[in-house]
Amino acid sequence: MNNGFLKVSLISPKLEVGNPKFNVSEMMKALENNRSQIAVFPELGITGYSCGDIFFQKSIFDDTLSELTNLLENNPFKGVVILGAPITVEEMVLNCAVVIQEHKILGVVPKFYLPNTREYYEKRWFKSGFDCVEHINEIELIGQTVPFGNLIFNHKDIKFGVEICEDMWATITPGNLLSVNGANIIFNISASNETLGKDIIRRNAVLEHSRKNCGVYVYCSAGACESSSETVFSGHNIVGHNARLIAETNKFTLETDMLYVDLDMERLSHDRRNNSSFRDSILKYRLNYQNVFFKLKEVKNFEFERALDKMPYVPKLDIYGSFQKISAIQEFGLAKRLKHTNLKSIVIGVSGGLDSSLALLVAVRAFDYLGLDRMGIKAVTMPALHTSDRTKGNANQLMEALGVSFCEIDLKEHVLDHLKLLKHDLKTQDITYENAQARARTMLLMNMANQEKAIVLGTGDLSEIALGWSTYNGDQMSMYNVNGGIPKTAVRFMIKAYADFLFEDDVKTCLYDILDTPITPELANNQETEEIIGKYEINDFILYRFLNCGDTDKRIKYLLGKTFELNVEEVNKYVDNFFSRFYSQQFKRTASPDSPKVFESALSPRSDFRMPSDVKRK
Repeated sequence: MNNGFLKVSLISPKLEVGNPKFNVSEMMKALENNRSQIAVFPELGITGYSCGDIFFQKSIFDDTLSELTNLLENNPFKGVVILGAPITVEEMVLNCAVVIQEHKILGVVPKFYLPNTREYYEKRWFKSGFDCVEHINEIELIGQTVPFGNLIFNHKDIKFGVEICEDMWATITPGNLLSVNGANIIFNISASNETLGKDIIRRNAVLEHSRKNCGVYVYCSAGACESSSETVFSGHNIVGHNARLIAETNKFTLETDMLYVDLDMERLSHDRRNNSSFRDSILKYRLNYQNVFFKLKEVKNFEFERALDKMPYVPKLDIYGSFQKISAIQEFGLAKRLKHTNLKSIVIGVSGGLDSSLALLVAVRAFDYLGLDRMGIKAVTMPALHTSDRTKGNANQLMEALGVSFCEIDLKEHVLDHLKLLKHDLKTQDITYENAQARARTMLLMNMANQEKAIVLGTGDLSEIALGWSTYNGDQMSMYNVNGGIPKTAVRFMIKAYADFLFEDDVKTCLYDILDTPITPELANNQETEEIIGKYEINDFILYRFLNCGDTDKRIKYLLGKTFELNVEEVNKYVDNFFSRFYSQQFKRTASPDSPKVFESALSPRSDFRMPSDVKRK
C-alpha cells in the first residue's frame, strides 16, 4: 500500500440455494488465510440469488440475519468484505450489498435497477433503492446503526462504491455517479446467468464502465452452484482498469473459485489527472453521498499475483493484428506526408541496425500502397571510422533485396578532413570525434534530398528520444521520422514481425541477423549502446512507468527491484541515469521532427509531452 497497490479477491463460492448456514460457512472458508485487503462475493450470496418466492418467507430473513451475525462474530478476515444479502427495511425487501470489516457493518447499499424481463423477475420480490435513499440514510441491523443508501467508502487514496448486477446495465449507472463524486473503484456484486455470447457483452460493459469512470471496475458474479431450473451461472469475474482488462476468469465449476488481482491505485490517480473530460464531469453531477471511513492494515512483504510485464510496449496478444496496426500507423503517416508534399522520393540512411531497417521497411510498404516505384527510395549506407563489415553487409543486402535505389558513400576521409579543420588530434575518441561522424551523415542526406527533390526520412526511436541518445542536428534531425513513436523493444518486435509475416528468403535472413547484432552507433572502438546507457528493456520499462503510469522515482525503483530482480545499487543507477538524461535532453525533443504517435504516450513537443527545455529535477 505504501507503493500504491491494493490486493483484491473476487470469490464465487460453493453455494446451496436457500441455505444461508451453508453459504456463510463457505464464505468463511474462503476468507481464512485470504491474502487480499478487500474480498468481494456475488449478489445475494448469503441466500443464493435463485430463491424465488422463498424471498416472501420470514424464515429466509431470520436465517440471513443469524448467519450474518455468525460471520461478524467469527470473521477470520481483517480486511473489508463485500457480500450480498436480502435486507428488510420498514417491511420493504431490498436486494443489498453489505460491506463489513471484522465485527462491524460499515454500510448497506441497495440495488437500484431491478430487472424484470425474460428470466429475471426481481420486482416480484424486491423494492428499488430509488424509493428509499431519499428518505432513509441509516438503518438498524443486528444491533448496529448502519449507514444506508448512497455511500462512498474511504481509506486514504482508496475510495470505492458498490452497485449490484443490473445497476451496471442502466443508461446512467450508480457507478457512473459514484465515480464523479469521488469513487475510484466500483465493485459490482452480480448474479448474471450465461447464454451464448453474453460473456462478451458483459466483458465489454465492464471495460466500458471502467473507461467512462476513469477508474477500476471489479465485477464478481455467482458461480455454477447458483444454477437452478432453467438458468445456469458460470462465475464470470472481471476486473477492468480504465478500459484495460486486468484479470478475468469464467470457470464453470461447482467448487469455490477465487481470483486475486493487484490494483494500481497510483496509476489510476495519474489517469484521472490527465483526463480532462473526467475532470469536467466532477462538479456537474454532485450528489449527497455519505462518506464511510475505514482503515486497512498495511501488508508486509507484498507479493504481486502476476509478474509485472517486463516489456509493456511489446504486444502479447494478437501478435499479427498488433503488428498490422503499428505498421499501418507508420506507413500511412509517411504516405500522407508524401501526398501532401507531392513528392515521389525519399532519402534514408541505412546503417544495418534495427532503427534504419524498420524505417526502410515502412518506406517500402508506403511506396507500394501509393503505387510509387521503389526506386524512388534513395537508400544510402555511409560507413565511417568504425563501421563494421557485418552492419555494412546487412545494410547493402537489405537495400538490394528490397529493390530500392541504393548506394554506398564512404565518409572516412570527409570526417577526417572536418576534424582536421577543428585541429582535432584524430586519436581522441571524444564527443567531437563521435558527433562529427553523425553530423556528416545528416548533412549528406539533407543535401542529397535537395538534389533528388526528396525528404530525409528519420530513423531514431522513442527510447533514443527519451534518453537523448542522438546527435543534435545529426541523427536527431530529419524531415519526417517514422520511428519516433516506437521504443526500442517494440522496434525489435516489428523487425521480427516483418520477417515472420511479410518477407521470405534474403530479406528474412537479413532481418534475423540484424536482430542478433549488438546495438551500437559505431562511432568509436568497441562501442555497444547498452553498456553505456543500460539495457533497453529496463529503460523502456522506466519510460512506460513514467509516461503511462505517472510513477515517481521511488516507485519505479521499487518496481524495478520486483520485476528485474536488481539490487539497490543497480536500481538506483538505472533510475538516476534515466532521469538525468531525460530532463537534460529535452532541448533535443523540442526541436524534433514530426513523427506518428503509435502508443498511448509519446514525446512529441507539439502534441503529447510539453515541457520547457530548462526544467531541472534533482
